Amino acid sequence: MRRDLVRNFCIIAHIDHGKSTLADRFLQITGTVDKREFRDQILDDMDLERERGITIKASAVKLNYTYKDGQNYNINLIDTPGHVDFTYEVSKAIAACEGAVLVVDASQGVEAQTVANLYLAIEHNLVILPVINKIDLQNANIEKVSKEIVDILGIEKKEIILASAKEGTGVKEILDTIVEKVPSPGGDENLPLQALIFDSSFDIYRGVIAYVRVVNGKITKGMKVKMMATGDVYEVQEVGIFKPKPAETDYLNCGEVGYIICNIREARLIKIGDTVTDAISPANAPLPGYKKINPLVFCGIYPSSSKDFHQLREAMEKLRLSDSSFIYENESSPSLGTGFRCGFLGLLHMEIIQERLNREYEMELIITSPSVVYKIIKKTGEEIEVDNPIKFPNVSEIEIMREPFVKAIMILPTESMGTVLELCESKRGKYVGTEYLEIDKTRVVYELPLSEVIVDFYDKLKSITKGYGSVDYEFLDYRDTELVTLDILINGEKQEALASIVHAEKAYARARAITVALKEAIPHHLFKISVQAAIGGKIIAREDVKAVGKHVTAKCYGGDITRKRKLWEKQKEGKKKMQQLGKVRIPQEAFLAALKAQSNI
Repeated sequence: MRRDLVRNFCIIAHIDHGKSTLADRFLQITGTVDKREFRDQILDDMDLERERGITIKASAVKLNYTYKDGQNYNINLIDTPGHVDFTYEVSKAIAACEGAVLVVDASQGVEAQTVANLYLAIEHNLVILPVINKIDLQNANIEKVSKEIVDILGIEKKEIILASAKEGTGVKEILDTIVEKVPSPGGDENLPLQALIFDSSFDIYRGVIAYVRVVNGKITKGMKVKMMATGDVYEVQEVGIFKPKPAETDYLNCGEVGYIICNIREARLIKIGDTVTDAISPANAPLPGYKKINPLVFCGIYPSSSKDFHQLREAMEKLRLSDSSFIYENESSPSLGTGFRCGFLGLLHMEIIQERLNREYEMELIITSPSVVYKIIKKTGEEIEVDNPIKFPNVSEIEIMREPFVKAIMILPTESMGTVLELCESKRGKYVGTEYLEIDKTRVVYELPLSEVIVDFYDKLKSITKGYGSVDYEFLDYRDTELVTLDILINGEKQEALASIVHAEKAYARARAITVALKEAIPHHLFKISVQAAIGGKIIAREDVKAVGKHVTAKCYGGDITRKRKLWEKQKEGKKKMQQLGKVRIPQEAFLAALKAQSNI
């Protein structure tokens, strides 16, 4: 197809503003999906996405749309996530497009991720098409939301399209506007091949499937291609587009979005952001690609059984292929064996990876307490980065401790402002400023320690604001602080999976919360179990899990009391011996209970 008849666009918005529903309507109106095969959230093909009602992975699909003048257009759509933890997925999608449909909920209005995603799109010089969605809702306030878009986002009112993705209202108008305003892709099909790998997946039979946007030249089946980051050369076995299921074609032309399969059997050989070029007449330089993403949250992931280590490594390699913001490296622990230290963009991202390992690869896992990266300057002048309590040096060796801070931008109802300020203060936040966007909508900015934000800040903010509050955050810098390592001991044995680095002020409260939570979560054994929290060998909190009671004198009817006493003494000695030799079974629920308890402090 002629390049001037191609359009590439993505849908961006805050979480739950109707991106996936709008994508569904696009597929129906253009007849891309057969009526018998259609289902809601059709581009969300992971069970997790459908259960949670959120988009986790960006999805690509090719639409054939007949414009009102009768001309046929190829429109490549990329649906994106809305949660702050998946911003990297949005940035990858934006790099493959020329336009963005910015969706705003008619009842919720402009929220934090709306603004963040808009700035991402502007940075890449995308044409912005603003859409007010859900105009069919009873509490829709179109006039108010239009004013917010004009005032906050700086978009002209006449450009706003009113739509209801659920009912199909205004959807055809959006498609017409995409044809009219989004430019056709640039590039030159006569230049050497340059194709950007913006995503990938793994198929057990066909190997790595690379999702590409062809910038210059064209890819044809059977040609030899070179990965510019690694220098590896492969033969293209299959070329195709997404409809939304993969559909094989003979070639991908300049400006098109699709996939290639080159019989690559190892996930680690493909890099997101790499440039594919012709092996015989390669391009002079690679495309800019993506900036390196630095994970914000770290935790240890270990297999429950050491024999599953290799299976876990293979599973992580395949997950990393489809999610390049997830990183991991080998780690060993005396009590947990061999596992991985993993980095994530946030706690939801961590939960999703854990769930995918459980479901897609049937892995039984032990997850350690999440942590951020702290900077420690020793008295010798050496600076080290610590993301694991095991690596935390002795206090006597430390000169300065520093923790990461973020700038949190919250958009919330004015009536909730007092409670939100209290929440931020309790999280050791530093107030920056307030801006009243509307009579009932306020933007509040705080500087907060990242360690206080990652665990439950988003959930608490949503709860306080009855679902109307939103937050976006960006990394600021490292600041001086006072930290301690909180160790958890079960029957005198340190449990590395439960250890954490905490701020000195909150150590006692967190120790109490964790020990109480573990007392409830650890099942009763035949002997008493002590649960202790310690800082540097000093016990600061303790709870006991009582032993299971057994009525050893049940068969004694009357007679001398000394016989009963002998049985009681024998039972007491047996329990003491079991306490020394018996192994405490700590279920995965106990680790989760400890994590939840930490988040409530």
